[in-house]
Amino acid sequence: MPAKPAPIKKAVKKDLPKKEVKAPEPEPVPEPAPVVPEAAPAPVEVEAPAAEAPPAEAAAPVEVAPAVVEAPPPPPPAEPTSAPLDLFIEDKNDTSISIIWSQPQTVGDAGLDGYTIEVCKDGTEDWQAANKELQKSCRYIIKNQTTGDRLKIRVVALNAGGRSAPVALPEAVLVKEVADRPRIRMPRFLRQRYVANVGDKVNLTIPFSGKPKPVVTWSKNGQPLDTKKVNVRSTDNDSILFIRTAEREDSGVYEMCVKVDDFEDKSSLVVQIIELPGAPATVKIVDTWGFNVALEWTPPVDSGNTDITGYTIQKADKKTGDWFTVLEHFHRLNATISDLIMGNTYKFRVFSENKRGMSESAVVTKGEAKILKTGIEYKPSEFKERDYTEPPKFTTSLCDKATTVGYSTKLLCSVRGSPKPKIEWLKNQMVIGNDPKFRQICVQGICSLEIRKPGNFDGGVYTCRAMNTHGEAVVACKLEVKQVVNPDAEKK
Repeated sequence: MPAKPAPIKKAVKKDLPKKEVKAPEPEPVPEPAPVVPEAAPAPVEVEAPAAEAPPAEAAAPVEVAPAVVEAPPPPPPAEPTSAPLDLFIEDKNDTSISIIWSQPQTVGDAGLDGYTIEVCKDGTEDWQAANKELQKSCRYIIKNQTTGDRLKIRVVALNAGGRSAPVALPEAVLVKEVADRPRIRMPRFLRQRYVANVGDKVNLTIPFSGKPKPVVTWSKNGQPLDTKKVNVRSTDNDSILFIRTAEREDSGVYEMCVKVDDFEDKSSLVVQIIELPGAPATVKIVDTWGFNVALEWTPPVDSGNTDITGYTIQKADKKTGDWFTVLEHFHRLNATISDLIMGNTYKFRVFSENKRGMSESAVVTKGEAKILKTGIEYKPSEFKERDYTEPPKFTTSLCDKATTVGYSTKLLCSVRGSPKPKIEWLKNQMVIGNDPKFRQICVQGICSLEIRKPGNFDGGVYTCRAMNTHGEAVVACKLEVKQVVNPDAEKK
């Protein structure tokens, strides 16, 4: 029995600290130090510095890399933008001003960070920023201003390159509310071109609105009006442009401007003063064939201050000399005149036309066009031409006539003769001549004498005398002028 306890003692001799000495083998765990004092030899081992070696080896390549990679070139310096554009007033009242502008034309690589709005009172150069933070949009309202102050306003663009050049309003702005913005109400018939004739009276009324009363100014072709030729009268509601006698020099673009404080409205109207054109410069006969004649002409030198709308062509037979229109409102500069009469000789003339009408004069062809029948040659007759000359002879004589006082009457007769006889009227053997009481007419051999409102002394013997180189002829009649019968006077 006493031999069995020995193995139990051997088991008791095994010390826990020896097993704990082997525990530090897992080096990454740092906590075994506080377990038992016998485990103290663990920190004496050299393995702790070996654990710090791997971080040193990992850091070695980081120190070598900067020496191998080349440094990038420095970026170019940033440049400011160009100045903002188109600064103007959008609205205003007694305490604030609303402004609007456009972005700069050149921004650059640095971009655009925003805008600074600066103001100062008129007469000073103490510019102060109106916005605490950069303004991103192109519209800003300057608030909390004193009514009646005049402010100068400018806008500056900013980016990494600094400030741009400023854009400023051309004039100082009055801090005051506008009751009604100025506005021009141009009549419909003046929105296009207003055309008038030379010598006409031009009176144009253009209404407008605005409060307080707008200031009205006029200009012509960008220059002030000549008050000697053009008069302007303005009221609270309209402005009148008046030209007493229009001339071609009065043509042009008239601009009207109404302004209330810093707000204005402009409108323009085109006035054109025209007159009749001149005659075409030249005209000539180009060719003649059959019953046709070809004509060519050139435009007139003076078009009457407007476009030429057409031409009128007329022809005249050499025998009669009477002009007849063959073409009207013709647009081209050449024409063919047809249906002419064989054997006749013609000349032609051309008139110009524009909106005002037809030219007062015409250009006539220098040459003549003779229409001949092709294939036939004219042979004059061999017999002697008959002499048709004869002295005057009355084919119808005068007849006695009676008329009443105050009632016009006519005396008629007819005469023939070759050459054409000269007609002369006589009263009681006295030549009448150019007495305005008598009207003498002789057409195609028919002779008439009109006695206008005859009186008591216009009765008598009237004679018509015809004369030519071969003789003369006379015919006479008696005219009786009666009094007006009054029935009431006969009863008495």
